Amino acid sequence: MTNDMLLTDRIEIQTHPEGGVIEIWTLNRPERLNALNWATHAELIEACERVESDDSVRVVVITGSQPIETSGRQKPKSFAAGADISEFSGKNSDDVRPKFENNAWERVWNLSKPTIAMVDGFALGGGTELALSCDIRIASEESKFGQPEINLGLIPGGGGTQRLTQLVGYGVSMEMILTGDMITAERAKDIGLVNRVVPSSELMNVTLDIAMEIGKKSPAVLKVAKRAVRSALDLPVSQGILAERSEFVALFDTEDTTIGVEAFLSKNKPEWVGR
Repeated sequence: MTNDMLLTDRIEIQTHPEGGVIEIWTLNRPERLNALNWATHAELIEACERVESDDSVRVVVITGSQPIETSGRQKPKSFAAGADISEFSGKNSDDVRPKFENNAWERVWNLSKPTIAMVDGFALGGGTELALSCDIRIASEESKFGQPEINLGLIPGGGGTQRLTQLVGYGVSMEMILTGDMITAERAKDIGLVNRVVPSSELMNVTLDIAMEIGKKSPAVLKVAKRAVRSALDLPVSQGILAERSEFVALFDTEDTTIGVEAFLSKNKPEWVGR
């Protein structure tokens, strides 16, 4: 498959094991404000499957392509302005169900490696849901978020009713989903939807600084940490504590924990081996 809808860049980071990279995935449909069509889903799924087995990839950053000018008018900035609604026309439940059962939102969510959504502009509907599928969200001051599906006679179908509620709580999630209204980046930060809001000119640098800081950690332990935190979403606290303890104790049989402890005691930087 040629990746026309998803562009990939690799940025090397100085880390151990050597050869680590940050991958940046750029949604590439600027003429449609990077709206997610089924071809984009297919390419995102393919990219997830590839990096899952690529030990060099330490962190994945997802963003949208810059706006273009059409008919003499500059289009607005967009991370992903929702799903491509033109693909919904004339469809029934049997047509739609297979697409939504094999979607990019869940593949991104289930990646074992850390993911960051770098949002600059509109993140609406499926775009908000793609950002929600990532572990961390960094937004520019110009960004806007929303779940406007109610205006189409629909509800969020890419995990929005679930992951949004987990992040911002029942009442705020209900307000966003039932009204379909957009919110600003600052409001998104206030309610916990995004981690940081920065000027658009600083967005790339801030996001890459965070990605590089994460990418310098043990890749093996990063997976364990992500798995342990995710368990808090599915388990009661008492069971989650047991799951965390099990993960913590098991790390004492790994090489990277030995390396990390000894490096700390000798005041050296750890040189991870990834196991």
